[in-house]
Amino acid sequence: MTARAKLNFYDRVLRPDPSRTVVRPFEPNYPRDFDGGTSRTQETVDLIMALDEAELARQLKGVTLSLDENHRDVDAMLLRRFNEVASGIAGADRINAKQRRLIGAYCSEEFAYEAAALFNPSAVLHPDQSGLPEGTLRFVMSLRGIGEGHVSSVTFRTGTWTPGGALLVDDPSPTSVSPLIDTCGRGEGIAARLCCAGSRTISETVLFPVLPSQTQGIEDTRLVRFCDDDGSISYHGTYTAFGGGQVRSELLSTADFRSFEMRVLTGQASSGKGMALFPRRIAGKYAMLGRQDSKNIWLHFSDELLNWAGGAKLITPKFPWEFVQMGNCGSPIEIDEGWLVMTHGVGTVRNYCIGACLLDKNDPSKLLARTPRPVLAPSPHERDGYVPNVVYSCGVIVHDRTMLLPYGVADSFTAFATASIDNLLSVME
Repeated sequence: MTARAKLNFYDRVLRPDPSRTVVRPFEPNYPRDFDGGTSRTQETVDLIMALDEAELARQLKGVTLSLDENHRDVDAMLLRRFNEVASGIAGADRINAKQRRLIGAYCSEEFAYEAAALFNPSAVLHPDQSGLPEGTLRFVMSLRGIGEGHVSSVTFRTGTWTPGGALLVDDPSPTSVSPLIDTCGRGEGIAARLCCAGSRTISETVLFPVLPSQTQGIEDTRLVRFCDDDGSISYHGTYTAFGGGQVRSELLSTADFRSFEMRVLTGQASSGKGMALFPRRIAGKYAMLGRQDSKNIWLHFSDELLNWAGGAKLITPKFPWEFVQMGNCGSPIEIDEGWLVMTHGVGTVRNYCIGACLLDKNDPSKLLARTPRPVLAPSPHERDGYVPNVVYSCGVIVHDRTMLLPYGVADSFTAFATASIDNLLSVME
């Protein structure tokens, strides 16, 4: 029988926490085909303006006490929200500070962004590796959180890992902070700029849908630490923007996890899901894996980071556990032997398993070897959840010939395993 890769599992598990909430924009509206004459926001403002001073104070005290439990700088947050909607309010310049804060509260909502699920992680090296014991790495991990309405957002965790040793995932802050959002879209394909300076730790940052293309979610971010030809480092995350009917691939970019740019990918290939950027250019071109036909893994090259067209099939289903569909589980990892790509395969009863393959370092269109059996499959004690029979990852870390594999289970929670690169290669054929 063909050998299977050996994994070591950590006890650490990340489960969804409904107490983690973020305050995000909200505006009441009439149904699309109903003409109410005026905006419901203006009608709500008119009701607020009719409150006497005592009732105004009571309402404002109640909402402030409620939000103070999970959020900081509540007054400033509510005033900022008022300023965002003020252009659509009649006589906004005549509204006093208390009324402004209450209007800001009525135009906000508290959203439990990971109440239902916390899964499909992607890990990269943290920008700051200072002050660590020898052999220990600090990492940043993105996760997909699902909240009300099955809406997906991006949340983050940090931690440290010693290959062959301990894994520590930092407890998240009890506070979650909404980014300052600029959707003007200025230059270089930028659709939105997100400033997260209000976050005191990376775990406080939550990126929820802000563009029409994302109304139902920002899904399955695949982070990569990208080194350009001049040696500069940036972090990119390809993700699926789901607008409720259509999907498209978009790009999240940052240098420090304090501010982000959301950019739209263009070209025929951008309509596919599960795109993953190589961590450097190859022969002067950007390279990307994708799943344009929802069946095979494709390889694309481009002179531009944001434009992707053409491409060719790279890996097709071969073994029973991947007969239905294949895709990547994150960006390729460069090792001495070539490009290590973690893959997913879909088989019987829509089981999602994780495998691996090796591509030629100089010409990644050449498939050198692949695992005939899954590296990781749903287990009897980790198969039940929102979507049963699924294990899935969006990005791994490799260091000192050891791989850290964070993975989602049943579209519900996140677990961790490690594998020896030498062992992984030995079971490929």
